[in-house]
Amino acid sequence: MLSKSDRTKQFIVEKSAPIFNTKGYAATSMTDILKATGLTKGGIYGNFNSKDDIAVEAFDYSYTKIKEALLYSIKQEKTATGKLISILEFYHNFTITPAVEGGCPVLNTAIDADDNIPFMKQRAAQALNEMLGSLTYIIQKGIDSAEFKLTINAAHEALLFYATIEGGIMMSKLTDKPDVLNNILKNLKEQIENRYKA
Repeated sequence: MLSKSDRTKQFIVEKSAPIFNTKGYAATSMTDILKATGLTKGGIYGNFNSKDDIAVEAFDYSYTKIKEALLYSIKQEKTATGKLISILEFYHNFTITPAVEGGCPVLNTAIDADDNIPFMKQRAAQALNEMLGSLTYIIQKGIDSAEFKLTINAAHEALLFYATIEGGIMMSKLTDKPDVLNNILKNLKEQIENRYKA
């Protein structure tokens, strides 16, 4: 059971996460956080040393929500093909109905942090590596079980797969056209069903 202090800390993170994920680190002010939580500055700084600390935990919170939702979808499938397609279905209409408010925290933080906020860039890079590792594992299992071609490089395909999805999200958001992402997801599905198959 969480202590009162831990509950307050979690409350601050939950209320702050959508703001950071929507507005970005630089545009999110302590005033925004105070307004969202209804707490005083003392209530905030009694639990966090700085905005940086809140931003890191807010990112972790948003990323964990995405990761857990994805894992739930993936675990419903038995085959590597099914698992990859479940990921594509998860991202269908993602720019309209994202799993967390503001969209993909990895993409948002990567763009927002770039070289200006190294501690956030590092956090996003860790998340990216975790995503790529999971995708590589799924594709490699498909190769090992003779579901996918032996000539496929699992790590290379995982990189292309994830980059294509994230690029599709960025383009859809930029153009306000959800079908841009959805058409890219459709093409990825065709690739899985045709180019990957043994």
